[in-house]
Amino acid sequence: MDEHYMKIALDLAKKAEGYTSPNPLVGAVVVKDGEIVGRGYHARAGDPHAEIVALREAGERAQDATLYVNLEPCCHYGRTGPCVEAILAAKVKKIVVAMIDPNPLVAGKGIAWLKQSGVAVTTGVLAEEAARLNEVFVKYITTGLPFVVLKAAMSLDGKIATREGESKWITSVAARFYGHRLRHRYDAILVGVNTVILDDPALTARLPEGGGKDPVRIIVDSQARTPPEARVITRQSGSPTLVAVTPAAPEERVTALKKAGAQILVVPAENGRVNLKLLMKELARREITSVLIEGGGEVHASALGAGIVDKVVWFIAPKIIGGKTAPGPVGGHGAGRLGEATLLKDVLLMRFGEDICVEGYVVKAGWAGTPE
Repeated sequence: MDEHYMKIALDLAKKAEGYTSPNPLVGAVVVKDGEIVGRGYHARAGDPHAEIVALREAGERAQDATLYVNLEPCCHYGRTGPCVEAILAAKVKKIVVAMIDPNPLVAGKGIAWLKQSGVAVTTGVLAEEAARLNEVFVKYITTGLPFVVLKAAMSLDGKIATREGESKWITSVAARFYGHRLRHRYDAILVGVNTVILDDPALTARLPEGGGKDPVRIIVDSQARTPPEARVITRQSGSPTLVAVTPAAPEERVTALKKAGAQILVVPAENGRVNLKLLMKELARREITSVLIEGGGEVHASALGAGIVDKVVWFIAPKIIGGKTAPGPVGGHGAGRLGEATLLKDVLLMRFGEDICVEGYVVKAGWAGTPE
């Protein structure tokens, strides 16, 4: 039964996907005499935590009840007060926790406080599922760096466009909608300047049911070549567009981009290009906890070579494009030997119409790619 109720808590947490950053996704369920008397989830940063919402719904019925929550209750003052205090005030008898909070401000302290106060505590119920749900938060809070996902879409023979540059559309509508869900889920989307010049994308999130949260749009552009009239800059959105340039970018181009509404990030160069590792540190400083890379082949090679990619989402469409000069999803120098190839683990296969999607986690970074 513990797993049953924890699954409900995890499903509640998912309802806020895309909205809680830089906070984790948390759901909570209050159970008494085999009946759910309170449910809640953390809707967005600054709003009440999941435990508080569930306890408020339960009211007096929370006394001597069991609280299920997928992440250890907080014990410190942040945007809101400590959840442990509210749990104790509600006189909950037992709490079941999926995983310990990796935040050093909590990290077992909340559970210790509850135990010392006489509350029975069980931990580790669906811990793996809970950690996967909050993989972005875990990476960000433990390393101070954003969680990075590389997304690519290619034909069966490994092409992302024809020899004449046509790329719309390689994959099906269903696959593209999933791509938009990823844009909604993650804080930012990153592309290279060549993608902006060739495709003029808006880089917004357009969900099939409507709505969605636009990610922060990031353009890696060492020389500030982004056209000021590009849609990624001029299209109205609730999220800003950041252009990452090097100190060598011509001032007049930088000024034009600023006037058009873009925010400029000056990042130290590596071989004349934007240093992606330093860019990730700057994004984390701005509380951007996750980045979806949808760049062209050179940006993909740069990201893989820099070792910043945590997860890969790779679409394969049942089309054969052909052509020696047709571009592939990863450029740069690539691996000279198979032992240098980037390896994935925990691979998941999905179907979107006739398309195949491969998701996996980077277990070993590969070659030194060509920085963008």
